[in-house]
Amino acid sequence: MFSKKMLWGSLTALALLTGTPSVTLAEMPAHSSEQTTQFNHIEQPLGLKVGVAIAGLAFIGLELWWFLLYKSPDS
Repeated sequence: MFSKKMLWGSLTALALLTGTPSVTLAEMPAHSSEQTTQFNHIEQPLGLKVGVAIAGLAFIGLELWWFLLYKSPDS
């Protein structure tokens, strides 16, 4: 079912994914009035948001198909 190499790789990836956000959050500086006025908020059109989300899901689906379901003609 699972090889030892695949199991250790999955556990390592899981450990890295769960450990990364806590390190990132710990290093974020406190909010100040200077930080909030540095950037202006730009509202994006709904169509653009939907298009980007659909394109992202399409690319994720393409990668999953390529790595999990694609069979090369040689095999």
